Amino acid sequence: MFNRLVAAAFAASVAVTGAAGAVSAQTSMPFALDWKFEGPAAPYFLAVDSGLFSDAGLEVEISEGKGSLDAIPKVATGAFPVGFADINSLMRFLDQNPGAPVTAIMMIYDKPPFAVVGRKSLGVETAKDLEGKVLGAPPPDGAWAQFPIFAAENGLDMEQITVEPVGFPTREPMLAEGQVAAVTGFSFSSTLNLKRLGVAEDDLSVILMADNGVDLYGNAIIVNTDFAAENAEAVTGFLTAIAAGWKAAIADPDAAIEALLERNPAADADLEKERLQMAIDDNVLTDFVAENGLGGIDADRMASAIEQTATVYEFTSEPDAALYFDDSYLPAADSRMLK
Repeated sequence: MFNRLVAAAFAASVAVTGAAGAVSAQTSMPFALDWKFEGPAAPYFLAVDSGLFSDAGLEVEISEGKGSLDAIPKVATGAFPVGFADINSLMRFLDQNPGAPVTAIMMIYDKPPFAVVGRKSLGVETAKDLEGKVLGAPPPDGAWAQFPIFAAENGLDMEQITVEPVGFPTREPMLAEGQVAAVTGFSFSSTLNLKRLGVAEDDLSVILMADNGVDLYGNAIIVNTDFAAENAEAVTGFLTAIAAGWKAAIADPDAAIEALLERNPAADADLEKERLQMAIDDNVLTDFVAENGLGGIDADRMASAIEQTATVYEFTSEPDAALYFDDSYLPAADSRMLK
C-alpha cells in the first residue's frame, strides 16, 4: 500500500502565485531530482536562493537522483511529494502499478535529451552505424528505456548490436577508452562528460533520438497525487517557483551556476554553464515553450507518444493520457513564460 504524505495547506503568496492571502504554515516539499547536482539542476537552486519557494510558503530541500527513473517510486510511495522524472518511464510504471498515486504535472524537457553518443573514430556517426558495434547502456537510464523505439524507427537489427550493461560512473570512461563504441544517455550529460575526459569534440557524434523518429516528451515534474489533493495551492506555488527559477537562469546563467556551486563546489563552473545552456537551448526553451510557456503539453503529440510507446511496450491496460499528465496544478500561462 502506498504511503500518504500529509502537509499543512497554505495560501500562495502574492509574490509567487499572484494570489492574496497569508501563509498559514511553511509547507515542506522535499524535491527528488533525477540526477546529480549538475548544470540543468541549477535553476532549482537559484529558485531556492532567490526566495521563490519560501515566498510561496514552501520549504524545499533538493536531493540528488540516480537516473531519470529514480524519482518515480520515491514519489509514488510518498517518500517525496515531488520529483523530476522521465514521463515515458512513468507511463510504464503506472501500467505496472495500477492506482499508484503519482502523475506528471509540469513538462520541463519539451524536447527530450535522449541520445546515443558515439565516437566517429570508432565508426559511429549515424544510427545505422550501431550495427556490429558495442553499445554501453546503464539499465536505469531514461535514454536506454526509449532505445527500442529509436531502434524500431531507424530499422536497426538488435541482433547485430552488442549491448553492454554499464554503470553510470563507468559509462563515459568506457567510451573514452574505446571499450564501447557508443553509449545511451542524456545529450548534455554524456557529451560534456566525454569532453571533460579529453575526447575531442569533433570525434563525438551526438544522435538525438528526437531528431531520429522518436516523438516523445522528456522529463517532467511529478507529484504524489495524495499530497497534491490535500495541498493543491502548495503544488501550484511550487510550479510557479520552478518556472520563475528557469526564467531567472535563462536571464542570468552565471547566477544559476553560482547557486549550483554552493551545493557542488567540486563542479567545473564553465563546464556546468555549458551543460545548462545546452539543456536550455535544446530541451527547455523550444518554439512550443516560447509561445505557450513552460510546463504544458500538446494533446495530439502526447497521443502520438503513447501510440509510439505501444509499438514496443505491451500495455496491460488501455493507456490513458489523463493518468500520466495533469495540467490542473499549472499556474496561468503568463507566469510560465520564460522570456
